[in-house]
Amino acid sequence: MDNLIKPLQDLVEKFRSLDGVGRKSAMKMAFSLLDMTTEEACEFAQAILDAKTQVGLCTICQNLASEAVCPICASDSRDHTTVCVVSDYQAVIALEKVKEYKGVYHVLHGTISPMKGIGPDKLKIKELLARINNEDIKEVIVATNTTVEGEATAMYLSKIIKPLGVKVTRIANGLPVGADLEYADSVTLFRAIQGRHDI
Repeated sequence: MDNLIKPLQDLVEKFRSLDGVGRKSAMKMAFSLLDMTTEEACEFAQAILDAKTQVGLCTICQNLASEAVCPICASDSRDHTTVCVVSDYQAVIALEKVKEYKGVYHVLHGTISPMKGIGPDKLKIKELLARINNEDIKEVIVATNTTVEGEATAMYLSKIIKPLGVKVTRIANGLPVGADLEYADSVTLFRAIQGRHDI
């Protein structure tokens, strides 16, 4: 690869293994690391190890957490009767930026995708159903992306949750079809939440 010496080539390859990082970006990051002092590089490496060893999943909502329960689930100021179901933790970050949603979340860690071999059993749906059975949940807002997989997941959740006597709503189509939730602007996300509807 561009006649790079092996240690640098190995570093570039590690960066390229990250989701969404191409060759040019990987090279740029590798050279940035080389420009660091040894102390800065050690701090960088330690930050990676700390994130890997200290970040886990909230035992309630399955979002990222550094404690057993994340700050959102632990908050008394949140509406614990309303649960917004998202496919990944990036969506939680995006929705929290809006500062209008006052409920709690549940992270599925993916969407149903038969083509990729992802069925309901591979998502955190069992944990969601346990919450519905054990907590006083009145509404589940399904906020998966408006893709084929996101819609299939929303319909599946509606089918299994409605018989439990819980209201199931879908975020409004303020989001363009095929758009990823985490890239939407705050106004669009706010309108999507406000305009949610039964499914």
